[in-house]
Amino acid sequence: MTEGRVLRVGLTQWHATREPAANLGKALAAVCGCAADGADVVLLPENGLMLGSNAEMRERAFTPESPEIIELRQVARETGTVVVLGGMKHQRPDRVTNSALVIDRDGELLGAYDKIHLFDARVGGVSFEASGVERAGSKLLLLEVNGATMGLTICYDVRFPELYRSLARAGAEVLLVPAAFTRTTGRAHWEVLLRARAIENGAFVVASATVHGEQPGEDAFETYGHALAVAPWGEVLADLGDTRSAHRVVELDLAAVERARTTLPVLEQSRPDVYAGVPQRLTAGRTVPEGVR
Repeated sequence: MTEGRVLRVGLTQWHATREPAANLGKALAAVCGCAADGADVVLLPENGLMLGSNAEMRERAFTPESPEIIELRQVARETGTVVVLGGMKHQRPDRVTNSALVIDRDGELLGAYDKIHLFDARVGGVSFEASGVERAGSKLLLLEVNGATMGLTICYDVRFPELYRSLARAGAEVLLVPAAFTRTTGRAHWEVLLRARAIENGAFVVASATVHGEQPGEDAFETYGHALAVAPWGEVLADLGDTRSAHRVVELDLAAVERARTTLPVLEQSRPDVYAGVPQRLTAGRTVPEGVR
């Protein structure tokens, strides 16, 4: 790894509503603001273009030809910035997926990551049945920008460390986690999960986010905010708090990845072949066989 490599990532956050036009304005402003501050790549949050109930989001699923996507492609081209739309309900010919679209500097669509782990959970008395709306993805995705390798994930994926270990072993130096994390689970788990994924993989973690509104009941569900950037040693580099609209460009010194992985070479020492085996099971309280003591 060459010393002096720096990747400038735009961390973004806003209050997403049921109104795509209003949300698009915030997205375009975030991209332009980050580009003006020197971002190489801008990460937009999950469901940033439309945040409603499952039924509402399915009804308003986007395609690459949707006006909102066309405008994002145009601003990427105008600013010369790579844009990752961190998650949207993506209407495909035969299914809906939750997809992170990757838009190149020239406005062309490079590809998409389809969220692997769907949020089927019951939180604070509210049932989130994402599998009733979308189909899970099955492929990992790496993105290279300016010689840096990033692994794409979305929100609930962060609870599955084996995904991040696989991305890191495949070369990811930066792990992207765009999210619309619930306010309840965010207060309890958001920061510790992101810091854990960074520490255990010796990688940067960048997590853009949506945030709750000011008035109770105005959101289909309240999201936590606190878009974070975390260093490979676990330090929080940026936290956007609960600001309703914010962006910040974070400079990632990629030499820090090599330092962390050299100090603690966990990727080399990991033994997935052993973990896949069946554990030995012992039961306490029985007589110990002769010769075992």
